[in-house]
Amino acid sequence: MSPSRSTRSLHTGEAPAETPDLSGAFPRLEPDQIEMLAGHGDRRPVLPGEILIVEGEPDPAFFVVLRGKVAVLEGYQTPDEQVVRVHGPGRFLGELGLLTGQVSFFTDVAAVAGEVLAVPVEEVRRLVAQDSVLGDVILRAYLLRRSLAIGLGAGFRILGSRFSADTARLRDFASRNRLPHRCIDLETDVEADRTLRQLGIGPSDTPLVVWRHHLLRNPSNAELAAAIGLPASADDAPSTCDLLVVGAGPAGLAAGVYGASEGLRTVVLDAVAAGGQAATSSRIENYLGFPAGISGGELAERAVIQADKFGARTRIPATATALERADGRYVVRLDDGGQATARAVIVATGARYRKLPVPRLEEFEESSVFYAATPLEAQICADDPVVVVGGGNSAGQAGLFLADHARTVRMVVRESTLDEFMSSYLADRILADGRIEVLVHTEVRELHGERGVLEAVVVEDTASGERRRLEARELMVFIGAAPCTGWLADAVGLDSGGYVQTGPSAAESGAEAFSEIGRAPLPLESSAPGVFAVGDVRSGSVQRVASAVGEGAMAVRLVHEHLRGLAADVHAGT
Repeated sequence: MSPSRSTRSLHTGEAPAETPDLSGAFPRLEPDQIEMLAGHGDRRPVLPGEILIVEGEPDPAFFVVLRGKVAVLEGYQTPDEQVVRVHGPGRFLGELGLLTGQVSFFTDVAAVAGEVLAVPVEEVRRLVAQDSVLGDVILRAYLLRRSLAIGLGAGFRILGSRFSADTARLRDFASRNRLPHRCIDLETDVEADRTLRQLGIGPSDTPLVVWRHHLLRNPSNAELAAAIGLPASADDAPSTCDLLVVGAGPAGLAAGVYGASEGLRTVVLDAVAAGGQAATSSRIENYLGFPAGISGGELAERAVIQADKFGARTRIPATATALERADGRYVVRLDDGGQATARAVIVATGARYRKLPVPRLEEFEESSVFYAATPLEAQICADDPVVVVGGGNSAGQAGLFLADHARTVRMVVRESTLDEFMSSYLADRILADGRIEVLVHTEVRELHGERGVLEAVVVEDTASGERRRLEARELMVFIGAAPCTGWLADAVGLDSGGYVQTGPSAAESGAEAFSEIGRAPLPLESSAPGVFAVGDVRSGSVQRVASAVGEGAMAVRLVHEHLRGLAADVHAGT
């Protein structure tokens, strides 16, 4: 693609027009806010063409435009270079990465001579935490800019076949972490062949991650995370912390926020991305305080920033493989050979969606079967016939979301009525939506297609026995979940379903351990003293976002009680 007209005018020295703030992503700071920031930074002149922020590198400072204009470019000095927006006086530069530690996905260049205010990044993070009004302005703008960047398809490119498991892995990791990127499918995208020829690489060497001058050949999630600045390893975390939270879903993130804010040295680990199953939801509408709803991804982003503000350390990806007791502390082994040690552990590893028990499922999983409904899946499903399987809230939210993108949406529900396990407000909206066909007391029996591409599903009405063939290019599955407790082995007591027993139900399996410390298990405590379980991984969990957040907060209070008991025992022993 040749440079856009805006880019050509930038190179000729013409003053480009400022981008209107139609979405609230480009607010203008108040004079008193700029004056306050000026007390923590330096004013300096800029010349036309001067680079302030470089794509692929961390933001060097928080910049406020005082005079002149600054252009934000994607693909700077490449054939695909284009201006995506222009900022004038009073506006601030940067993206969400400035707050999270990720690199920038754009290059910011002075379009004309002017002046900027440069405030050190760490100073801005501190001011954002202290000044709620300024913090809200900056955080809201950065969250909206991230959404715009994702919609634009900015950032890096994932080039590979939709039938490749590694391509699916990279695509899922990027989507779940809300990283701006674009997928180039070897099977359908005309750009793929041109890109491969330019790079001198054959299809057998894919998938690739391409970003400016960087080329990663089938990188691991950790390698991709390192390339864009995610804190991908626990190696630089404190060797021993007070509280280790394993799992960064709503329960784990809440534990991270409350643990750090209450003075505990807190580390949060997750294998894939912050947000857990909630992050796969396009909109959560029954969460207290968000009457218009909020996407699971945005809720997770806000929580990560909030935890970081209080000092919690988040590490993604970091997969726990074992829990052990050593020298009075707990050691969590990681799949990269590392470990994390803590005085107390909160298990918040949640659950993974179950798979359909139908023949040929694995044949289609890499290309046509999905367990989430995010903007990535919406892009894949565009103008296709889609079948959604499940009768819970996740399935309902997926159906409504995908109806805006797919050609047809059919919901296959095993229950006799849609509202048997689904919130009534959601069921009512689906039944009133003419774009969605609901098939109750119905189950999937067969999958049809060739060469790994789904063409149709056969469903059976369990009341009448009648079978029906439904055209489908994508199958979205939301049929319950299994707890992620395999890494715990015999470290804590589990119920018959594999969920962590807590409180009174853990008393029997933990009788010997609790006898030694002279008390019974606390409400969210497992059979191992000092190991707590919250959210979907816990036996008896309500399995709602709000209850998971509440359990995460409550568990921190119980961790304090446990640690006080340990301190009292040590004091008594001396």
